[in-house]
Amino acid sequence: MDLDQAFAAHLDYEEDFAEVKGQEQARRAVEVAVAGGHNLLFIGPPGTGKTMLARRIPSILPQLTLPEALEATKIHSVAGTLGAHQALLTRRPFRTPHHTVSDAGLLGGGAHPAPGEVSLAHGGVLFLDELPEFHRNVLEVLRQPLEDGVVTVARAAATLSFPCRFMLVAAMNPCPCGYLNDRRHECRCTPLQIQRYRNKISGPLLDRIDIHVEVPAVRYQELAAPPAGENSAVIRARVTAARARQTQRFSHARKVHCNAEMRSRDLHRHCVLDAASQQLLKMAITELNFSARAYDRILKVARTIADLDDAENIGEQHVSEAIQYRTLDRQFWA
Repeated sequence: MDLDQAFAAHLDYEEDFAEVKGQEQARRAVEVAVAGGHNLLFIGPPGTGKTMLARRIPSILPQLTLPEALEATKIHSVAGTLGAHQALLTRRPFRTPHHTVSDAGLLGGGAHPAPGEVSLAHGGVLFLDELPEFHRNVLEVLRQPLEDGVVTVARAAATLSFPCRFMLVAAMNPCPCGYLNDRRHECRCTPLQIQRYRNKISGPLLDRIDIHVEVPAVRYQELAAPPAGENSAVIRARVTAARARQTQRFSHARKVHCNAEMRSRDLHRHCVLDAASQQLLKMAITELNFSARAYDRILKVARTIADLDDAENIGEQHVSEAIQYRTLDRQFWA
C-alpha cells in the first residue's frame, strides 16, 4: 500500500454528517469554517447537537498531506501519544481537553518542555466543550497561539517552540441554566448570573473566533423524520475543492495556508469588494458596532464562501452570509 492509499484508507469515519437531523444553518457554518480553516463557536441549549456536530468535523476535513502528517507525527512522537505500532499519523488530530485542564496542559510544559493540547491539535481541531467552564486564565493564553500558530515553552531545562496551527471549535450554552430564549423551557437565571457567565469569555477571544452560530432545539418533525442531509464524503469534496483554490492562491505566501490565516496585505489583494458589498459591510459595521478585528474576520469568511461557490470575486450574497456569522456575539454579549 502506497502513502496515498494509506491516507485514503483512513477517510472512513464512524461518525457521519448524514446522521445529523435538522440544524441546516449549523451544518452550513461548519462547512464554511472547515473550508477556510476558521475558528467556530456553537451557542445553544443543552441537547441540541453542538457536541454531535463538532465530533463529525474530522469526517469533512481535507486529507492530510505528507508534510503535514510528518510534522504532526513528530509532535505526537515527542509527547508519547502515538500508538504502539503507529509510525505515521494518517488522520488529522481531534483533541478534546476537559474544562479542568491547566494552562500548562493546554500550552505545554513540564520540567522538560513537552507539547500541550494546542500543539497536539496541530493540523487538526481543538474542541473546547462547555467553553465558559474553562478557567479564564486558561482561555486567555489561547489568544497568542491562535494568532501566531506557534507556542514557546520556557523552562529551566530548555526553551522549545512547538507549532500549533489548529482550528478552534468551541461550544457553550447561552446562560448558566442553558435555556435563555428557548421557547420550550423557562430560563431560571437572573440577569446578573447571565452577565457573569458571559463575562467568562473575553471580547478579544471572541474576536478571534471567526464564526458564531446558534444551534437551536430540533423540532419534533425533524427528529421523527429520517436523516435527509448530505453525507460527509459529499461535503468533504466541496471543502477539498475550496482548499485547493486557497492553496493555489497562497502558493507564494510563506505563512498563509488558508483564508483564515490571511494578513492585512492578503485581505487587500484577495478580498476586493464591489460597491454594493462595501455598502452592506459599512452598514453592518456601523449599526452592529463590530470591532476592526471582526471586520477582517467577515472579509475572510466571505472569501471562503465565495470559494465554495467557485466564484472569482466576493459578491454581496457572500458578505451577507458572513455577517450573519458575526451577529451572535452582539446578540448575546451586547
